[in-house]
Amino acid sequence: MSKKDNSAVTQILAYLNEKNRPYSAQDVFTNLQKQCGLGKTAVVKAMEQLAQEGKIREKVYGKQKIYFADQSQFADVSDAELKKMDSRIAELNSEAQSVSQSCRLLDTELKELNSSLTTAEVQIQIQELQAECSEYKERLNKTQSATNHVTPEEREKVYKERETYVKEWRKRKRLVSDMIGSILEGYPKSKKQFLEEAGIETDEDHKVTIPNI
Repeated sequence: MSKKDNSAVTQILAYLNEKNRPYSAQDVFTNLQKQCGLGKTAVVKAMEQLAQEGKIREKVYGKQKIYFADQSQFADVSDAELKKMDSRIAELNSEAQSVSQSCRLLDTELKELNSSLTTAEVQIQIQELQAECSEYKERLNKTQSATNHVTPEEREKVYKERETYVKEWRKRKRLVSDMIGSILEGYPKSKKQFLEEAGIETDEDHKVTIPNI
């Protein structure tokens, strides 16, 4: 047997005795691949050899073989010791849950801190807001100090005048449209040609529309 094979046998035997739980050859290969750099063939060969020598035990379940440490090498454990172990396992499980909860809380806190602004970023933002506030104050002061404010009465007058002009615009446009329609009834050419010859410019020519009142 080569030194490499002996090394694989030694490492796998030590691993199974340390873990003291059932494994398939694939499990052992996966668990020891990075740690020991053992190949799949070497692992299978070493485990079969250990089983044949009686250093580990082998159980066959269908097409799969399971290997585990020889239990005869371990001292018998009393019921009291088993209960003590169960109690310790329960304590460790409780402790693990507590630690896991603390980790989740710390992870949440870390995410909040990472998403928060740094002191330098806050200072920059404050300066930007102060500058923006100063600009608004200046604009407000200019507006308040202006002497050309429009009174409510003046504004109402402008609105009424606008309404009058818009109504007159609609009225005149309708009259002109009716007149052109009457002329075109006996006109031999198209409406476009008539408007060009008459020198009439329409709202559409200047891309304007009558506003809503």
